[in-house]
Amino acid sequence: MTSPPNPVLEAVLSRRSTPRLTEPAPGREDLERLVQAAATAPDHGRLRPWRLVAVTGNERARLGDVLAEAAASPEQARRAATKPLRAPLLLSIVHCPVPDHPKIPEWEQLAATAGMVTTLSLLLHGHGWASIWRTGAAVQAPQVRKYLRVTNGEQLLGWLYVGTRCTSGASTERPPFDTTAKITWPDGAGG
Repeated sequence: MTSPPNPVLEAVLSRRSTPRLTEPAPGREDLERLVQAAATAPDHGRLRPWRLVAVTGNERARLGDVLAEAAASPEQARRAATKPLRAPLLLSIVHCPVPDHPKIPEWEQLAATAGMVTTLSLLLHGHGWASIWRTGAAVQAPQVRKYLRVTNGEQLLGWLYVGTRCTSGASTERPPFDTTAKITWPDGAGG
């Protein structure tokens, strides 16, 4: 018996992190609609312990300047300055946990933030855009945190680079994942 086509399954199976991005990226209205949908990702207590700082246009170069300031060497500074120019839109992912929540530990809040970002990347893919989640030591740099207004109780988890897949970088087929080593069943169950 063959299952009917499932667009969600197809999006999950075909999404790839895309390091080479170009214009266009979603505009404000499209992005807000997609983030609204991504906010439905599993989130115990609906705390939504995250926020996004959108960086576009000339602000990407300014962020590059700040990343360069945080670099350890002149060569790293040169490379860091150009990183935000790799995509037309960067979404700075800021985790904002509710400390000492009586029911929802911080690890679960972090999982909710990661779930939202994953859902957003799938939604972007499903709407014809591409993305890649990038991190690095700069997420801890005081000047980067100050530029993005990340407070002491918050954690910068990196950037979701968003745009359109460059045609020169065709994605490769991914072989099916063998789940046998990752799923266990109690004796006599599941089979």
